[in-house]
Amino acid sequence: MRAKHDKTHTTMTKVTLIGAGNMGGALAHGWLKSGEVNLTIADKNERILNLFKEQYKDVKTTTDNRSAVQDANIVAIVVKPWLMDKVLDEIRPELDLDRQIIVSDAANYGTDKLSSKLGGAGQYFYVIPNIAAEYGSSMSFVSHNGQATEQNINSVMNLYGLCGAVMEVQEKQVEAGMMMASCGIAYIMRMVRAMTEGGVEMGFYAQEAQQIAIQTMQGAVSLLRESGLHPEVAIDKVTTPGGVTIKGLNELDRMGFNAAVVSCFKAGMK
Repeated sequence: MRAKHDKTHTTMTKVTLIGAGNMGGALAHGWLKSGEVNLTIADKNERILNLFKEQYKDVKTTTDNRSAVQDANIVAIVVKPWLMDKVLDEIRPELDLDRQIIVSDAANYGTDKLSSKLGGAGQYFYVIPNIAAEYGSSMSFVSHNGQATEQNINSVMNLYGLCGAVMEVQEKQVEAGMMMASCGIAYIMRMVRAMTEGGVEMGFYAQEAQQIAIQTMQGAVSLLRESGLHPEVAIDKVTTPGGVTIKGLNELDRMGFNAAVVSCFKAGMK
């Protein structure tokens, strides 16, 4: 897993982003904040485009997908899966598949579908990030077809590395990564909400309880990341015989916490 990027490969790369909704918008913010991407945003919603132009003086925007892709080194398509065929049909005449990298960020629209739609020869990638990309904290999974060159793999890895950590995986692993990190960010937020509700029941105001939950989660993440400890070893550091922590952990086990989390991840893969 790469948490950082190599600036020599990403400096002012010409990137066209098609789709500036929740996920596309998060990527756009992350890339623009980095100052290392020459970005063109294409979207049919002019209001969204105007918001980007107000915030970033150097961004280029357009409602014309075809013109947007002409000069790009990398074309990242971040639309709903059922819109992918329509978008690809629209831009296909303007693409230079001998030169350009084509990335699908649409769930379950992998490189086989790109190849079938655009032609067998091409540098096709399937990447799933998450909405924390806006804040440089995404967990992105990068897969590619067998024809991708090492240079282009590095280019895509480094591009998404501007928005957080990246992991190169086999395409069959992307779905699991999506459940853990893309969908998983919602599951983590549900945990924060549950902790907040518990805090309110015990006497804190909601805003205070949420602040406590977020900081506690941040502390747990920092401890695991910096120490390299296995979670169970770290747990042993805060449990004492007969103490309140072990009583809470046993209650989580009694209520099926671990099984619920695993089932949650697997539910979207059925």
